[in-house]
Amino acid sequence: MTTTPPFGRALCAMITPFTDSGELDLGGARKLADRLVADGCDGLVLNGTTGESPTTSDAEKTALVRAVVEAVGDRASVVAGVGSADTRHTVELARSAEAAGADGVLVVTPYYSRPPQAAVEAHFRRVADAVGIPLMLYDIPGRTGTRIEPDTMLRLAGHPRIVAVKDCAYDLLGSTKVIARTSLAYYSGCEELNLPLYAVGGTGFVSTVANVAPRQLRAVLDAYDAGRVTEAARLNRLTIPLTELMMASGLPGTVTAKALLGAGPVREPLQPAGREAVDGLRVAYEALQGSSPSGL
Repeated sequence: MTTTPPFGRALCAMITPFTDSGELDLGGARKLADRLVADGCDGLVLNGTTGESPTTSDAEKTALVRAVVEAVGDRASVVAGVGSADTRHTVELARSAEAAGADGVLVVTPYYSRPPQAAVEAHFRRVADAVGIPLMLYDIPGRTGTRIEPDTMLRLAGHPRIVAVKDCAYDLLGSTKVIARTSLAYYSGCEELNLPLYAVGGTGFVSTVANVAPRQLRAVLDAYDAGRVTEAARLNRLTIPLTELMMASGLPGTVTAKALLGAGPVREPLQPAGREAVDGLRVAYEALQGSSPSGL
């Protein structure tokens, strides 16, 4: 394992605020970023799925990175999502993110075309060779259709700028094997696996739920680090009802996070949450706030 996490431990997959008319709300993004850092996030991941990257332009992505970098300064790392199904476009996005001040880039497996492992490896190496900032690989076969196989991870770990993984593969055994044999920093991308992955050597999390409950999610890691394993498990259990509603109720995490935050509309094809869903989310959110230890 790396002794110092490359991007921190508690990272939020930040939503992208829009105005009521659907335009990019940079002021809202600055305010949200500042609040998330004040509430315990030591890293922010922008322009990911939660950030509605499929519907934002390249210019909007760059403007968002610049605005958030300005807002948080050196208080937190900023990782920019730059993934696409096109290697050349991914390289362009990565270079733009670097120029805008990002501390690292999040690169997802090329999707839909389902390239074989040799092509997946070549894609990541091409991006890593094109920039001077570190990469976090994003392994989420449920969305992309293609896994980054553990053997591919082992080979990619030798690249000096490939330093981390956002792990949504739901393969704890495979992840543990790579953690044991490399210095890659493994971040859970699935809230229900935050604590299990951390317990086998993971580094932390990249979380959508952290948009609304950053202190509660970080508290789990803090308790575990302090040796209070039973307490960590208890705190983790408290987050499950909200996590389930936000991430496993049939609505995308972007929609549920924005419903709780009131951070403007979502862009089509997404649709806002209905009143019944919003009411349920608020009940779960308030219950988590009420059950959290004092100071969270």
